[in-house]
Amino acid sequence: MDFVWKSEQFHIDPSRPLYEQFVEQLRALIVRGVLAPGTRMPSVRELAATIRVNPTTVMKTYQELERARLIVTFRGQGTYVTTDNEAIRESKRTIVKEAMKHLREIAESLDLTVDQLLELAQEKEE
Repeated sequence: MDFVWKSEQFHIDPSRPLYEQFVEQLRALIVRGVLAPGTRMPSVRELAATIRVNPTTVMKTYQELERARLIVTFRGQGTYVTTDNEAIRESKRTIVKEAMKHLREIAESLDLTVDQLLELAQEKEE
């Protein structure tokens, strides 16, 4: 199965580098299983043309995903989502740790513990 990423599927924050945002979004699709192991990714040129960005941006995105072991490129055959379940699990763990760090920072900025923050979030409005 091949992956097709449409430009309306991604969200851009103009204050951050595009490739970092693409890495985060593709990583999330991989760990959620939307991009299943073994899925063929578009070539750098194909994806760059589809989402209307410079091929260098896609190349950096793919390099970061390869460094995280989430995609694998076979010369002459293409780029595929890894079938290494441990790499996918590790990436999911990384996403969770980053989310928890952010949650702790928010709680601390409000002079709350994470548990207090979660309790407050679950309270019903009267």
